Amino acid sequence: MSLMSTTAIELALFPLNVVLFPGTVLPLHIFEARYRQMIMDCQQEMKPFGVVLIRPESEQPDEIPYSVGTVAEIRNLDKLDDGGYNLIAVGTRRFQIVEQYHDKPYLSGLVEPYEDVSEPIYELEVLNEQARDLFGRYLGMLLEAMNEDDVQTNLPATAESLSHFIAYFLEIQDERKQHFLELTSTRQRLREEIGILRREVPFLRQIITRQISDEQTRLN
Repeated sequence: MSLMSTTAIELALFPLNVVLFPGTVLPLHIFEARYRQMIMDCQQEMKPFGVVLIRPESEQPDEIPYSVGTVAEIRNLDKLDDGGYNLIAVGTRRFQIVEQYHDKPYLSGLVEPYEDVSEPIYELEVLNEQARDLFGRYLGMLLEAMNEDDVQTNLPATAESLSHFIAYFLEIQDERKQHFLELTSTRQRLREEIGILRREVPFLRQIITRQISDEQTRLN
């Protein structure tokens, strides 16, 4: 099941210290009893769940989530001997919480789709190309700095999908990622990401240059 209509639906909510974006994946290890029950219910009802970022002022077990999150489809579900689960959560669509429910062991809520507004295609194409070039270099240097430069990554084709992909992988605070998730303008999201990438690419280049220099010094 996915949020393909404009109708509000009830959705199980999983507050986490991470922001999931549409088109990205998140490996999860489910060990708490309440979230084991959530996964069982989702499987029985053939429903996804919603991933929402926990507000920093929250305290367990009463985590307070941000109001905008992402629908997560369950993939590669593996039930463990201890009753827990390993799974891959695949982000599909964004939603906004209309009302929270506390009648189950886990949080749930009434949610409605949360979409980007329509914007001029030409402007998005220009920003898409700029962001794609910068992020390609950023990701390549990041992988090189981690000695994983042989990893191949296919970037999303559309401007909106790329903007979510970039936001997910940028090394920024979760609150900033949440800001990107809540934006309803692909154009603004890409512009802000381009600004970050223009600062980060030269910084990463300096790190890699220093690593190469240090390695050459050790070899001599």
